[in-house]
Amino acid sequence: MDIRQRLEEREDTLSPYAMKSRLSRGRMVEEEPCSMRTCFQRDRDRILHSKSFRRLKHKTQVFITPLGDHFVTRLTHTLEVSQIARSIARSLNLNEDLAEAISLGHDLGHTPFGHVGEEVLDELLPFGFRHSEQSLRVVDVLENLNLTYEVREGILKHSKGRKRILEWPNDISTLEGEICRLSDVIAYLNHDVDDAIRAGIITPSDLPSEATHTLGISRSQRINTFVKDIIFSSSAGKLDMSPPVLEAANLLHEFLFQRVYSVSANCTEAHRSRRILRLLYQYFNSHPEKLPPGYQGEEGTVDYIAGMTDQYAISQAKDISK
Repeated sequence: MDIRQRLEEREDTLSPYAMKSRLSRGRMVEEEPCSMRTCFQRDRDRILHSKSFRRLKHKTQVFITPLGDHFVTRLTHTLEVSQIARSIARSLNLNEDLAEAISLGHDLGHTPFGHVGEEVLDELLPFGFRHSEQSLRVVDVLENLNLTYEVREGILKHSKGRKRILEWPNDISTLEGEICRLSDVIAYLNHDVDDAIRAGIITPSDLPSEATHTLGISRSQRINTFVKDIIFSSSAGKLDMSPPVLEAANLLHEFLFQRVYSVSANCTEAHRSRRILRLLYQYFNSHPEKLPPGYQGEEGTVDYIAGMTDQYAISQAKDISK
């Protein structure tokens, strides 16, 4: 018996609601199983070693070109989502490897300059742009990782928009995918508060008192409250939160949209970022011969721009403008 088979047998001790590796719906292209890793562990490793994952370290989360080393990037956000998801999955006896793989891959298709970049591409493209769909395109086409159905589904359906927490569609077939979607919210609710305070946009006293009273003042207190509450409120194959914590989370969620995201989206750097992305889109659409090999047409232009880091997009715009 090889190592993978032993690992798959160990998964039989997981919750009956957990997704077992040996029951995966498989890959788009069938391949020989690994002798040492389950299919979800293999997916995790493929994502972790991809070029798209490495580029996340120089992509904006919320604040564009911040003056300081402690602001969250798309990479540190992804790692925080992964750790929160693993903690919840482990405590609920679900498949930690699947939750980790989805979390590590969920933002691979995000644009430079955060959600400002996503909004610009969505405006420019006749078919629109959603980073969750681009993340799936990254793993399927651009990186050709041939991931399992369950990881691909979790990546595609993780995005929530501005919907109130837990009021999004029940459209993910695994609890591990749901865990990633919820962990994404927990991560950004907490690190975006800290970054907004660090940037001087808000002060701790601006936070809604009803939310901080329930969740805690510090980042570690809030994350601990969220994770414990989800673990002890979830049951019978359904993720849940207690009414007080859910209400506090939605208060904090709305506060961030009104007081932080709207400000960051209208700052000088955000306007500059919009100009840069429009310039890049117009230039590469008009000069497709300037695209790297393998990128063709409007779709190739979008793939190329969406894959850029903030610094590379700025550099390309400077070269074009010379």
